[in-house]
Amino acid sequence: MGFTEIFVSTTHKDALKRAEALEGGAAAAPDAVRIEDISDFEVERLGDLAGVAVHAPGADYELAMVDVASDSLLGVPAAMVRTLAELLSYETEGEGDVLDEVSANWAAEEDMPFGADEARGYVRRIAELAAGIDPATKSGLYVWTS
Repeated sequence: MGFTEIFVSTTHKDALKRAEALEGGAAAAPDAVRIEDISDFEVERLGDLAGVAVHAPGADYELAMVDVASDSLLGVPAAMVRTLAELLSYETEGEGDVLDEVSANWAAEEDMPFGADEARGYVRRIAELAAGIDPATKSGLYVWTS
């Protein structure tokens, strides 16, 4: 299995350019999250787990193809972007840190190639990317999977 890179792009065109670069073997972008040995399915599972943690289960957390030019490039739906961003600030009453909970649950998924500590770093960085998306702009969160 290859890798998955999660990144922010300000335009659709720039997202396609990044996908093309990744297809050509580009190194990880400094502001992206690259995770070895997972697929888009595991990213969708992260959205599901985050949704449950912030009491927003059942929303649209399915990644969608954004352009026929690249079947490896998927867009993260707005509901999932909001949910992931909430992991950084969601307050619970005595339930502990939701980011830790989501990270542990994600790492416990079948065939995950990392443990809870490594997952926490990935989840925090993905949540930070999501939190940086301004809904008033055309920027978006993208997933590219090899």
